[in-house]
Amino acid sequence: MKKTLCFYFQIHQPVRLRRYRFFDIGKRHDYFDEYVNRSTIRRVAERCYLPMNHLIMDLIKRYGTNFKVSFSISGSALEQFALHAPEVIESFKELAKTGSVEFLAETYAHSLASLSDTDEFERQVQRHTARMEELFGQKPVTLRNSSLIYSDQIGERVAAMGFESMLTDGAKHVLGWKSPNFVYTNVMNPRLKLLLKNSRLSDDLTLRFSDHSWHEWPLTADKYARWLKDSTQDSEIVNLFMNYETFGENQLAETGIFEFMRSLPEYIFSTTDFEFLTPSEAVKKHQPVAPLHVPYPISWADEEKDITGWLGNELQNEAFEELFKIQPKVEALNDPELNEDYSRLQASDHFYYMRTKLFSDNDYHRYVSPYETPYEAFINYMNVLSDFVARVEDMEKMRNIAGNKITEEEKSSEKKKRTPRVKSAESAAKATKKVSTKEKQVKSKH
Repeated sequence: MKKTLCFYFQIHQPVRLRRYRFFDIGKRHDYFDEYVNRSTIRRVAERCYLPMNHLIMDLIKRYGTNFKVSFSISGSALEQFALHAPEVIESFKELAKTGSVEFLAETYAHSLASLSDTDEFERQVQRHTARMEELFGQKPVTLRNSSLIYSDQIGERVAAMGFESMLTDGAKHVLGWKSPNFVYTNVMNPRLKLLLKNSRLSDDLTLRFSDHSWHEWPLTADKYARWLKDSTQDSEIVNLFMNYETFGENQLAETGIFEFMRSLPEYIFSTTDFEFLTPSEAVKKHQPVAPLHVPYPISWADEEKDITGWLGNELQNEAFEELFKIQPKVEALNDPELNEDYSRLQASDHFYYMRTKLFSDNDYHRYVSPYETPYEAFINYMNVLSDFVARVEDMEKMRNIAGNKITEEEKSSEKKKRTPRVKSAESAAKATKKVSTKEKQVKSKH
């Protein structure tokens, strides 16, 4: 039986906050830096999304359905593509038509909602799934959580939503002696299959490809194909999970990353026994070897492969608690403008900018933080969140007042409906009395 190579690319762009001062609270509600968002999307579209989509289309035309990849695209990225680079969405639609590309579900806002005790995680996944079906004609059956965050409990929630499989990281402290190159299952619901990232081989491309100090530099397609072949001598599948921005943005075009990717399939087909499959195809082909016990959340970030990059200090935890404390009220109000702002404020990037732990070599976020310090990121975010919370509470009060007013009006209306009947009865009695008096007068005259 052929070995399986599963390529998955993440695409996410947060809606970046502008500098929001303390004195802005209560006075203005425009939280987002449209200039930075537009310029960032245009730059990355021209460097990465458009040329890489073109390259993948060329490979599909050359190899047909023998070459396959998968994507997840956050809702916030899609919204910004629609505003600033609609041709990116069109290029993904063309890829979707080929039958060689699978689109996965995720949290719409690339959020940390799965770590909260609210129902926001399910709501966002449902919203994102509907958007994938609307844009690309595919209803996702595989889910990847933000930054591959996963635990037994999260997997159980995902299984309850009806997904067949989920992606996460092959973290060493979870796997122990086991290999990431097999299919596993959720320990609480074995119907959910797990595909694990091969971190070493994925990071060779995302982090080390252009590192001249790396002892394996330069990395060529034929060398990489040999590594893939050697890695699966006693296993079945290699999952290469990475940020799509690896190509052209984090690893610039002049590093040779596009030429590498263009020539890789040829070496895969000619020198190995791999076949390219999408996640949904991979879990149908391979039987799970065991349940994977993950009692505490893991991710693909940092050397620790945990969630401390987002929730590792008091600043992050306070911001997280305040954000999700207001969730039930936002959901109950169901105001389109509040919903949009709340979704954007959930992006995990905002919390990552507040991290105080030292950056490690395998951390691409260090290149994109717009803040000088984590404390600056926290203060800016909390100023925005304070204004947002005030808006929510103000709207809640207004609706309560309006509701009470309506109740009073309804009571008044009922009273008015009853009053005419009383008056009519009184009038009728008076009229009857008058008629009776007149009749007596007439009779007395006669």
